[in-house]
Amino acid sequence: MANGTASPADGTRYDIIHFEALGAEAALLEEETAKAKQERQLPETHACLITPDTVQAFLAKNPGAVLPDLISTKTHSLLPESYLGGGRRSIVTRSAGYDHFEHLMHAANIASLREYCVNAVAQTAMKFVYATAGLLNHYETNCTTFERKHSSAFMELGSHRTLTVFGVGKIGKRIHDLAVANGLTAYGVDIRAEELNRQYGGTVRFVSREQAAAESDIMVNAMNLTKTPESPFCNVGYFSGEYLAQAAKELIFINITRGEIAPEETLLRLYDAGRITGIGLDVFSDESGFAQDLSSGAGAADTFAAARELVKRAIERSANIYVQPHQAFNSDMAVKTKAVEAIKHVIAWFRNNGTRFDDQLPYY
Repeated sequence: MANGTASPADGTRYDIIHFEALGAEAALLEEETAKAKQERQLPETHACLITPDTVQAFLAKNPGAVLPDLISTKTHSLLPESYLGGGRRSIVTRSAGYDHFEHLMHAANIASLREYCVNAVAQTAMKFVYATAGLLNHYETNCTTFERKHSSAFMELGSHRTLTVFGVGKIGKRIHDLAVANGLTAYGVDIRAEELNRQYGGTVRFVSREQAAAESDIMVNAMNLTKTPESPFCNVGYFSGEYLAQAAKELIFINITRGEIAPEETLLRLYDAGRITGIGLDVFSDESGFAQDLSSGAGAADTFAAARELVKRAIERSANIYVQPHQAFNSDMAVKTKAVEAIKHVIAWFRNNGTRFDDQLPYY
């Protein structure tokens, strides 16, 4: 069983510290912890600290603090090298993605939240489908003069339109099902197609990425980002200019997982060339760097020039482009489920005597 850490402020020893916990999430983590203790799924003596600080900010405020063997974070925490040096640590990343800790999976037990925002993110993907297919910016702009005679025709959704989901895990499967429910023909592309076909009982039509390029009207990226070059799942730059140029139809492209999978420069270039006719983005490459670039107002980094241009056109409503600041997970139901799933991992860790989570990297 893990040893707690001594807080320099009051000497309290903690079994877990939940970092980056803000507002409703912090309250719900406290509520779910109390519930687990009441139901005897966690020890009565279980002590947790819930803080809005990142790991690095907490350690800067509390020099000499020793982190417990079990912590939970979101995506902005950086772990000190010393934390991974003595014994196998355990980390719950309270995110559906795990690429920020993927490089640590052989040095620590890493678990992510694979259930909490499935419906929220899938519904966001469909929101982008309707915005792009419906030319929302075009029609709203025309409403300023009530222009009706020269409006472009929007794309009507039906079985004659094909939507392909790339990455048919839990979120991708839900997107597939919502697409079908909306009358679209839906395909799936996944490196694990054979395994998933058995899991889903043949309810998803899996195709090759080549067939997807030939037949898709709409592409939705729902893949987890895998950065490790030697991994068969490595997908940085998966949607390259070379691949998307193979598309036989004008495309709508939607990305709701990670920007690095579909570089903004490629999407913008193909949009300007008329090969992509609509873009919906909840995510961007190097989001922390891009956020700093946007907030500084300087726009100095050429690295983010294409991403800045996409945001600019979306805000101006001058193009069929729609963006969000990585908020697809932020539904009322997802916030509650996020805390529930995080504490489930904590319960499993204690049940396993601090040796591992029931569900952890590598998942496949």
